[in-house]
Amino acid sequence: MDKFSDMTLFASIVKNQGLAAAGRELGLSPATVTARLQSLEDRYGVRLLNRSTRHISLTDSGAMYHQACLEIIDSVKETENLLQTGTKEVRGTLKISAPRDIGKQYISPILSEFNQLYPEVIPYLYLNDNLSNLAESGLDIVIRYGELADSNLISRKLASSRRVLCASPQYLAKKGTPITPQDLAQHDCLAMVRSNEELKTWHFQDEEQHNVITVLPKRFSDDGEVIRQWALDGAGIALKSILDVQEDIKKQRLVTVLNGYMKNFNASTSSAGADLNVIYLSRQYQPKRLRLFVDFLIEHFSSLR
Repeated sequence: MDKFSDMTLFASIVKNQGLAAAGRELGLSPATVTARLQSLEDRYGVRLLNRSTRHISLTDSGAMYHQACLEIIDSVKETENLLQTGTKEVRGTLKISAPRDIGKQYISPILSEFNQLYPEVIPYLYLNDNLSNLAESGLDIVIRYGELADSNLISRKLASSRRVLCASPQYLAKKGTPITPQDLAQHDCLAMVRSNEELKTWHFQDEEQHNVITVLPKRFSDDGEVIRQWALDGAGIALKSILDVQEDIKKQRLVTVLNGYMKNFNASTSSAGADLNVIYLSRQYQPKRLRLFVDFLIEHFSSLR
């Protein structure tokens, strides 16, 4: 088999998170896929994947090879299109992950505008609040608050943000308004779950001291939009990004509390930890559609500042 076919096979294995699924996509038997992967590892003398009966993960060498595979496959597709149409048309898939609130309020409308300009780009928009391993996920772009600790990633700020505590006027009329972080012990709090971790330890910083409060939430969700809706429904106090709830605050559907404190889910006192960023793999070659969309995103968010 030629090297390009091997690259296509390897990219399919990583994308489908399994050898059998890659075989089904490419019309190959599981034995053929296994043999070709073994031959590929033997050729370079390195292990590319850690494999168990239920899971695969990239080794360091595998991550490097996978990144190169994606770059070369994209480059070949662009070259084929150039030969077939005579122009370097912007086309192909664009896989994006964003938090549900931000995805619905901002990214989906921006993506629709981008698609009108470049109708041959096929977008996939995944809405979730989980942090992804970008190298293994098959995603092109991740939009998240804060930064992912990975030197192989590029992070560019879309918008400055901060976290606010907010509740509906109806809830505050019924339960009262907290004056200090310690008052949250007497309130119904709404908390996120991220990667099976309950984010119920909230950090507050004022000019004098750093307070760590472990709240006793009445409700949990791994979906930020659900947390926001519960707050709108009067179920309790939520710790949200200002970008998620600024329209609700303007229209007085939600009210912020404890405004004299900087708030976060961790001990960092840096406000940059709440900024909204677009994150993508650091690589020399970037598909034109990805470069154009990142610039399009940044331009649109700059108009919101």
